[in-house]
Amino acid sequence: MDLTNFTILDIHQGLIQKQFSARELTKEFFDKIKREDNKIFAFLTLTEDLAFLQAKTVDSLISKKKNIPLLAGIPIAVKDNILVKDVKCTAASKILENYIAPYDATVIRKLKSQGVIILGKTNLDEFAMGSSCERSAFGPTKNPHDLNRVAGGSSGGSAAAVAADMCAFALGSDTCGSVRLPASFCGVVGLKPTYGAVSRYGLIALSSSLDQIGPITKSVTDAKIVLDAIKGKDPLDSTSIESKFLISNFQSSKLRIGIPKEYFVKGMDPEVRGLIKESIEKFRKVGMKVEEISLPHTEYSLSVYYIIMPAEASANLARYDGIKYGYSTKDEKNLMDVYLNSREGGFGEEVRRRIMLGTYILSAGYYDAYYLKAQKVRTLIKEDFEKAFKKVDVILTPTSPVPAFKLGERTKDPLAMYLSDVLMGAVNLAGLPAISLPCGKVQNDLPVGLQIIGKPFQEEEIFQLALLFEKL
Repeated sequence: MDLTNFTILDIHQGLIQKQFSARELTKEFFDKIKREDNKIFAFLTLTEDLAFLQAKTVDSLISKKKNIPLLAGIPIAVKDNILVKDVKCTAASKILENYIAPYDATVIRKLKSQGVIILGKTNLDEFAMGSSCERSAFGPTKNPHDLNRVAGGSSGGSAAAVAADMCAFALGSDTCGSVRLPASFCGVVGLKPTYGAVSRYGLIALSSSLDQIGPITKSVTDAKIVLDAIKGKDPLDSTSIESKFLISNFQSSKLRIGIPKEYFVKGMDPEVRGLIKESIEKFRKVGMKVEEISLPHTEYSLSVYYIIMPAEASANLARYDGIKYGYSTKDEKNLMDVYLNSREGGFGEEVRRRIMLGTYILSAGYYDAYYLKAQKVRTLIKEDFEKAFKKVDVILTPTSPVPAFKLGERTKDPLAMYLSDVLMGAVNLAGLPAISLPCGKVQNDLPVGLQIIGKPFQEEEIFQLALLFEKL
């Protein structure tokens, strides 16, 4: 019996029926990681001592015939920009290579209270800046379906770990598709919750108005279970909201699905286009009303994102100055040299590029021309969705116009890499929930993701539709 491919519900049933212990389960996952992760490189840090201690606690509760929460004993992985107390948190950057987190992120505190088993921290593009997980300072993560291809970014390590059965589920962060894109490329489920539904406290900030923590799982049901555990208002995050998710009166025959014409872009892989159209037909055949809609400002979403995100990133990353924590150069003659040389030596090329872009955008004389204008267009993008949701209940799109591309294929061309996010950025700009789930495979067995976008706090509706799609 291979325990590593079990879902959350499978593991829970196995534990309470004493088919296996939490310790046995944890050992099986670590054995698999040690056998296979040298090829994939999903993990940056393993937390064996912590994991076996957590497993011991769960086994003790079960032996005393205590009721355990649904997530107790579930082995998980955590993206390495989310703080776990007393564990390294590098954000895949040399500047934080030896940084030990002094506290738990709110999502980690909530999951620990449920009794999860934390196996380790996963690889990402440095400071979550990237779409392929090739921008890590410690090396790229490879796609478990094809080791010559990318896992997607920036949460590539988390998605690869789930797809390769090296954890039951993982946490990622999504600023412009960074949960959904790797989920699509690796053939797993990735949820980006409504902005504010999940606390960002303890997440290393990239772009504070766009970042959102979300789960990467093996099934839609698992994604719902994890969201229920981590959602909610947090006094430590002023942007978090009490998540009163609207209860969905889900009736498939009455559901109206919108297909935005702007999301079927030029250059889309024809096999991906075909799979998405087949998926849409499946909904039509069970009686759902499917209609074409327009989101006219979609064409500006990537441009708007690459103004707002670098601007916010340049401010957020100003704290890494070689003084308070992280990498610092030695033997400098003055304080300015410490600042400049620590940042130059600690940050990778992509991070430096985005900091410079953001600093320029926010500089005197350019703020109104770029940042302010981008925020106005952001409002128009949000209004597009509001108008569309008066006509339809949910919106269906491809997650990515292409399947996973080859390692090194886009690293020399930043613009080509940025275009990987073309179908996902508008969701973050508008603060909406969206889920990516597998809808088939193309070419040499490469997964393709279908994206379902919902109204704010209508996660329940997109879960219901996603569950129906899994059955279909």
